[in-house]
Amino acid sequence: AKPPLPPGRGSDTDEPDTVQEIIARVLQAEPDWPLLPNETPAAVRALLRRCLRKDAQQRPRDAADIRLELDDARAAASPSASTVVMHAAAPAPRRWLLLSALASVVVAAFASLANWYLRPKPARPQRPVMRFTVALPAGDGLFVGNAANLALSPDGTRLAWVASRGGRAQLFVRDMNSDISEVKSIAGTEGAYGPFFSPDGQWIGFFAPGKLKKVPVGGGATLTLCDAPAGRGASWGSDDMIFFTPNTTPGTGISTVPAAGGRPQVLTTPDTKKAENTHRFPEILPGGKALLFAIQAAANSDPATWPIAALSLETGVKKVLIQGGTIPHYVPSGHLLYYHSGTLMAVPFDPIRLEVNGNPAPVLEGVLSTLGASGAAHFTFSQIGSLVYIPGGAQGVERTLVWVDRKGVEQPIPAPPRNYGTPRLSPDGRYVAVQIIGQNTANWIYDLNRDTLTRLTFEGNATMLMWTPDGKRIAFTSNKAGPENLFWKPADGSGPEERLTTSEYRQLPGSFTPDGKTLVFTEQTPKGASDIWVMPLEGNRKPRLWLAESFSENAARLSPDGHWMAYSSDESEVWEVYVRPFPGPGGKWQISTDGGNELVWSPRGNELFYRAGPNREKMMAVEITTQPTFSAGKPRLLFEGTYVAYRPGQPGNYYSVSPDGQRFLMLKEKGTTAATPIQMNVVLEWFEELKQKVPVK
Repeated sequence: AKPPLPPGRGSDTDEPDTVQEIIARVLQAEPDWPLLPNETPAAVRALLRRCLRKDAQQRPRDAADIRLELDDARAAASPSASTVVMHAAAPAPRRWLLLSALASVVVAAFASLANWYLRPKPARPQRPVMRFTVALPAGDGLFVGNAANLALSPDGTRLAWVASRGGRAQLFVRDMNSDISEVKSIAGTEGAYGPFFSPDGQWIGFFAPGKLKKVPVGGGATLTLCDAPAGRGASWGSDDMIFFTPNTTPGTGISTVPAAGGRPQVLTTPDTKKAENTHRFPEILPGGKALLFAIQAAANSDPATWPIAALSLETGVKKVLIQGGTIPHYVPSGHLLYYHSGTLMAVPFDPIRLEVNGNPAPVLEGVLSTLGASGAAHFTFSQIGSLVYIPGGAQGVERTLVWVDRKGVEQPIPAPPRNYGTPRLSPDGRYVAVQIIGQNTANWIYDLNRDTLTRLTFEGNATMLMWTPDGKRIAFTSNKAGPENLFWKPADGSGPEERLTTSEYRQLPGSFTPDGKTLVFTEQTPKGASDIWVMPLEGNRKPRLWLAESFSENAARLSPDGHWMAYSSDESEVWEVYVRPFPGPGGKWQISTDGGNELVWSPRGNELFYRAGPNREKMMAVEITTQPTFSAGKPRLLFEGTYVAYRPGQPGNYYSVSPDGQRFLMLKEKGTTAATPIQMNVVLEWFEELKQKVPVK
């Protein structure tokens, strides 16, 4: 009988000629794990994997250890296991007869790894592809946003997802061998997104506001691994290293951190000369010697235009595999799988040579992607061939402008639906300056009296805008000259754009002093930190650092009288709103009490508004008194609603306040409430279908 070959090494007709060749194959190849019966308990699967690890130090010491683990697995098994979702559970006597047989296999495998590889492979009967849906418990809604919010464990026995229950987004887990009534929420995961499993399926990693964390799959203490201001994808390697994208700041690549936690190490750096903005959604390939990832081509660019690349961790050589896609995965069937405009695409792939072999072909249509510019799509699969996805396809983001009063009553604005961002009312309340996000994000001006929409910027990507106090100019961030620096332009379009700053780091406008002579802004670095700077607009315009501490400070907003600076900081590990005297010196006051971001002063300076809650659904107000001394009242809720919001730690605000302080200009996703998904589609034996649609030679 022939031993199996590692993917990309020779062909199935090659015969081993020497003992060295046999040993090489033992060291390089993995057993055909899908040949194990689907009813094999997860504990036995994990034990088999440990017994067959290449590193002897990671294998059990002897057969006695193996027997003890099997006894523990037997004791932990429930005698009243319910009907499983994927296959009917075996009766108890048959199950433990199977365990005894598996124990013999484990002992034999531990005695001689080579014997496993040289044993004839039984033909695996082809099972039919099965499809069904999994509905969420009543009242839950799947949380979709800037990350892939589904994850199947490698052995397919557990499914994790992010859902909103009672206004709080958190992680939920379902044993795929149980019915939907056994869905469990995991405490300590509020605000979670982007879940991923450890190789043994015992831990779930996830992002939470500003952090990368992990939690035992059965629940328990949540452990913080490191900072991750705005994570975009992670992969847990077999060597207990986690590969992740910590931020969306331009120039951010992929970092690594031990699964036990520690100081992250930068692994990749985007090549700005080749129009690389960030590296996202990493996946470590089998063997741990190479990495897949997507390259965000530019801020707010369409993921359908992103390259997908592979990086050799041995040589450091990076090569582009596909032009146009995101969320790359290697499938054990020998395919590279990725997402493109609502469709899963596949192409034969050699994970050793890091080469695609053929042309990509569609394999599944109608997979949900919501916030297109993030590159996120909602699907996951196990190593045994189960696929789970949220149906819906690529949704073009359309948002509307609405007025919301202090009681939460909405009034629509007749501006046409667009992918709007960061609306800003002019000081007189007549105009709205707003981004329209697309292939080239631009700033536009909407006239509230005449209902006209006029484009203001035409070069590069222009974002994060702000009016001068006299309403004559608009300052904004642009990459037209390379790094995202600060520019301004006459609001009526009568003059050209003028560059205000020059820096290698991203800069975002915060506010002006009331006389318009000083600009306050935030500067970010690739490490994810951010500090507050001030710059005179007369003379040499040399910026100076105003506030820099060991944590991040952003969203700097000056009070209308120019004497107080409000900002957000993560110094307490939760983003909160603070106030300091400006220009200083002086102490500081914490304004929010249970998390807060997206802060705005009332036009009179007697209130501070900010957003709170897991999904920033709460608009909060705090009364402010500055005479004879500064004091802040107790935060109170004005209204709750599902409006577009930034995640904690992001420096912008997706709303503006009317000149009288009585209304809020908000952004609303078109059809957000109706479109909230409440079910997932499951496909069993999906690898069989994949191999038929895209054969691998």
